[in-house]
Amino acid sequence: MPDPDHQHGSYLARGPHVALRPLTHDDAAEFTALARASTQLHHPWLAMPTAYAAFTAYVDRIAERQSVSLLVCLPDSGGAIAGFVNINNIVRGGFQSGALGYGAFAPSAGRGHLSEGLGLVLRHAFGPLGLHRLEANIQPGNAASLGLVKRHGFRLEGFSPGFLFIDGAWRDHKRWAITAEMIPDHQG
Repeated sequence: MPDPDHQHGSYLARGPHVALRPLTHDDAAEFTALARASTQLHHPWLAMPTAYAAFTAYVDRIAERQSVSLLVCLPDSGGAIAGFVNINNIVRGGFQSGALGYGAFAPSAGRGHLSEGLGLVLRHAFGPLGLHRLEANIQPGNAASLGLVKRHGFRLEGFSPGFLFIDGAWRDHKRWAITAEMIPDHQG
């Protein structure tokens, strides 16, 4: 049952504390305010849009690509945004794969909301979206992100030197992945 205060329609999935819904242009004010409040938390791992124009470009880029952007929301707190999980670069056909990008926002960080949300995203990706594999590329020093994927059963597959340009430099990343068969309750 959707949160009565939820103005964007039904949630795609709901857990005990969080729910998922798609990111929309209507989220600009809340998302950018949370991104500004979370700059220190995300640095140097992630840079999020903190102004309206950058947010609009971000949402448009997601819509143009084979990507899905899901917000981790708190239904018992009026649907407040706690974080996000993007499934980027989705490739269909024989691959059925996507690359994850995610982050918690400072007011909700460290409370398990993103972890619960990622679990919902995995079930959504391997269920309704029909994907078979998700990959997360993580900088070696990002302990919080490494802990998140380990808790969800991702396996370490390799190391990619100079993989992504972040915060002014090409950063090394560890490649972690999970497939549908690795999810205990997967039926497909």
